[in-house]
Amino acid sequence: MKPLGAVTRGTTNPNRLRRVDNWVAYRCGPRLADAGRPLVVDLGFGASPVTAVELRSRLAATVRPDVTVIGLEIDPVRVDAAQPRADPPRLEFRRGGFELAGLCPVVVRAFNVLRQYDEDEVDGAWRTMTECGAALIDGTCDELGRIATWAYIEAGTPSTLTFSARLSNLDHPMTFAQRLPKALIHHNVAGHPVHDLLRTLGRAWDAEATPFGARQRWMAMVRRAREEGLTVLDGPARWRRGELTVPWPRA
Repeated sequence: MKPLGAVTRGTTNPNRLRRVDNWVAYRCGPRLADAGRPLVVDLGFGASPVTAVELRSRLAATVRPDVTVIGLEIDPVRVDAAQPRADPPRLEFRRGGFELAGLCPVVVRAFNVLRQYDEDEVDGAWRTMTECGAALIDGTCDELGRIATWAYIEAGTPSTLTFSARLSNLDHPMTFAQRLPKALIHHNVAGHPVHDLLRTLGRAWDAEATPFGARQRWMAMVRRAREEGLTVLDGPARWRRGELTVPWPRA
């Protein structure tokens, strides 16, 4: 089967995806725990397989020890370079793209991949990656993983958007605008829901300046935004981690 997609930049760093990995364990843990074969695909693991190795380790420790992670890359050079880190059958690296190399995983993590495509290619990629019933997490983060956003998608349709930050490094919620998923990043303009969402968070952040630190300010921001009408899908335990999940803002 010919891989679907194109070779992307492939840059990565250790712990870059720690935040989304922990969210995957939280959000998709029950789904993986109930699966006959708990298979996760890490699509586009990049020039180094380190984030796939970390994903497998985290899910094995927090969800179930027999979880299997298969890292897919279109570039065969990257697949070959990753083989010394493989630990079959629980951690493998293969060549593949949006068609997922014919696999039918429970969960797909595709981070910093679709950001490098044109927006009109996103819907098709989402449908292809979820056509076998997988849950897809499509996201973007900065180079060190301190600022990230991701979409949760089933059957080609996004249902939620999550913001996540290392709060000590967050200067303002508008910083997330630079790391929105590809499906949203060009819609952060007046009159669009994602623009209104970021403005709501920004106003709440500005109103909740506090001497008690960034975490307290973040949590106060979320509470204020919720009181002003924002639908918030998670609770304080996630907010303390610097997370916020909301319904997907339709572009």
